[in-house]
Amino acid sequence: MKEICATKSICICTFVFLLAGCDSLRFAPGEAQKQNAWLHNRTAQIATQTARAEDASEKLQALNQLSEKQSRAFTAYYGLPQQFPQAETAEDVLSQSSLNIARLAISESTDRPDPWQVADSVLELGIGICALLGGVYGTRAVGFLKDARTKSKALQEIIAGYELFKKNNQTQVSAFKESHRSQSPETRQIVAEMKA
Repeated sequence: MKEICATKSICICTFVFLLAGCDSLRFAPGEAQKQNAWLHNRTAQIATQTARAEDASEKLQALNQLSEKQSRAFTAYYGLPQQFPQAETAEDVLSQSSLNIARLAISESTDRPDPWQVADSVLELGIGICALLGGVYGTRAVGFLKDARTKSKALQEIIAGYELFKKNNQTQVSAFKESHRSQSPETRQIVAEMKA
């Protein structure tokens, strides 16, 4: 009975994962992102000190103080960097190295895992778990998940082929799209998510 529940749970989780897509998956923060968050906090601290020293308006001082408090959450979320950038003065914070860290952090922030690799890893994990459970149902689940992995790879190849065809045959794109109009909304959604 445990094997049936485990198999169903794995199948349901895999199905929900595939339908949800990979947009919400992100890599863990890298060193540049951690340095950037820490630099943001230092920038906010220095801006607060500068606004106070230059006798800025109450409103500007309050905005800087709020920014400093908010930036603590970013540093706490990302974690402290292994190597702290030079950031003792405003000149340090405004240096070219700080700008380079910000650019790199922005670039790293847009990276996402390959959905095909994630799906394959989830299926591989499910196969491993079912193999550990053993028994008749575990063996059936392994077969089912291996079949799902094979079909996932086939779908990936089909979508890649379609995209290559559309790219190399621009004049045929409208006819290509027309030939797929009879697809169910579910199929269209799955293909769109897989392409993304």
